[in-house]
Amino acid sequence: MIAYFNGKFMPRDEIAISPNDRGFLFADGLYEVIRSYQGRLFQLDAHLARLARGAEHLRFSRNGYGDLSKICERLVTENDLTDADALIYIQVTRGVPPTRLHYFPDAETPLTVYATAQPFTPDPDIPQKGLTVTLVPDQRWARCDIKTVGLTANVLAVQQAREMGAAEALLVRDGCIMEGAKSSFLVVSRGTVIAPPLTNYILGSITRQVVETLCREENIPFAARPIYQDRLAEADELLQAGTTFEVAPVVKVLGVDREWPAGPVTRKLQEAFKNKRFTIRCA
Repeated sequence: MIAYFNGKFMPRDEIAISPNDRGFLFADGLYEVIRSYQGRLFQLDAHLARLARGAEHLRFSRNGYGDLSKICERLVTENDLTDADALIYIQVTRGVPPTRLHYFPDAETPLTVYATAQPFTPDPDIPQKGLTVTLVPDQRWARCDIKTVGLTANVLAVQQAREMGAAEALLVRDGCIMEGAKSSFLVVSRGTVIAPPLTNYILGSITRQVVETLCREENIPFAARPIYQDRLAEADELLQAGTTFEVAPVVKVLGVDREWPAGPVTRKLQEAFKNKRFTIRCA
């Protein structure tokens, strides 16, 4: 596999990351995962805009980025993925200072920039058969809107879900469902698609943006308002949105005495996503 590391394209196995890298020591870094369909990068500009926003909030210096658009495109080509589905991973950290100190290193310290592209085969059962999920207390930090590499709380939530036989963990804070540990969560109630309001406790998901835009184009009402855990059983449909599985129905929430078949709104969004994925422009 050919990867990109600090200005060079090289075999991934030859990359050596310094033990002083701030991403390794402090999780002081950002990442993005971008879907590529037959060589076509999905919502690349939106992903890079989110990365840039995160860099601004973390007060990264801007040196060392390179042209990430061209880097991603070249990685797809270098790894012979122009005729395959793939995932591109980008990680940017605050770089390698001379020593481990909590405060920021010198502003001239180059960022560490790493990117890979690898084949991806989506699970064909998820969009059709749906997902089983579970509810987990949200123990993340207060800046979930920044896509950092500090994912320990997410990892623990997903592992708990896996041990319970679920595919995803829905994170609950103050009685409200925020999102999945690795996806966005939405419900359908009386024909309206409802997503939690975007706050510092929720990541601005690219796929969620696409779903909102599709709702507008397909004349499906969309609203941003809280999704209460104790009222979840009242929803007509549940769905997850994410880079790897696009739009998928949630058919079971462990601990909730109800099951949800994939409903007409979810199916309509799935079809619209498939048909418009390369023409849609998010607001």
